[in-house]
Amino acid sequence: MNDDLAALSARIDRTNELLQRMLAEVAKTPSTHAIFVDAGYLYAAAGRLVAGTEDRRAFDLDAEGLIEALIDRARTIFADSRLLRVYWYDGARRRIHTAEQQSIAELPDVKVRLGNLNANNQQKGVDSLIRTDLESLARHRAISDAALLGGDEDLVSAVEAAQGYGARVHLWGIEAPEGRNQAEPLLWEVDSQRTLDLDFFKPYVSRRTAAAYEATAARPGREDVRFVGAQIAAKWLAARGRDSLAELLPGHPYLPGSVDQDLLVEAEGLLQYSLRGQADLRRALRDGFWEHLQGQY
Repeated sequence: MNDDLAALSARIDRTNELLQRMLAEVAKTPSTHAIFVDAGYLYAAAGRLVAGTEDRRAFDLDAEGLIEALIDRARTIFADSRLLRVYWYDGARRRIHTAEQQSIAELPDVKVRLGNLNANNQQKGVDSLIRTDLESLARHRAISDAALLGGDEDLVSAVEAAQGYGARVHLWGIEAPEGRNQAEPLLWEVDSQRTLDLDFFKPYVSRRTAAAYEATAARPGREDVRFVGAQIAAKWLAARGRDSLAELLPGHPYLPGSVDQDLLVEAEGLLQYSLRGQADLRRALRDGFWEHLQGQY
């Protein structure tokens, strides 16, 4: 009996010794944080705050300077922690980097992750990318704290996933001129909240002049325009139905004036380029529109 007690006592001592060693190692390991930026929210909220518009084409964003400012702010908040990296989430047609996104991806300690843009120029798949990264990093103990700059309610599941593995999630928002630009359910779930104000963003956002706006517009290729025509056709068919399609087809290759004008206006919004006076691109746009509709008949 005494031998059994002695053996049990020895095992307890050994377990305590191992626990103490483990805690000592943990104490030596610095905390790690990462910054997660929903670029769609950033452009919309910062653009409205500083330039008075959410239209990306109407203002310039010094992404490099802003990212450095975010890193500095995180260093102040997480004083005893090291930065893993900045994750920058944005949308792009066919997930192909734009020149601006490529330049951001080349910055040190920055990882650009792209979702898709739909026919309305809205991001798709970005929230799921954020959730995947947050959950994976938390599960593997790669981060102890996450600074999340975003406002969409769909991010709630990402926050809960990271918290489930022990990470703390800190929500950063952008000052709203009126009302609120972050979903209340998201505010309820996070561990802390901070708002970055007008003075923080002023050095990095500047409104473009009309001349500068025109100068930045690059002429799209015919295939890009054809692809946009097909996108708009898919949206048109979903909204109008097959009866309208049957009425439209006999007029091929001509479109009714109202349909053609709507096609032009929507395409210019998606391409961020004027097609007025661009006969070859207008033809490519109509070709893409018709090809999609005929393929669905």
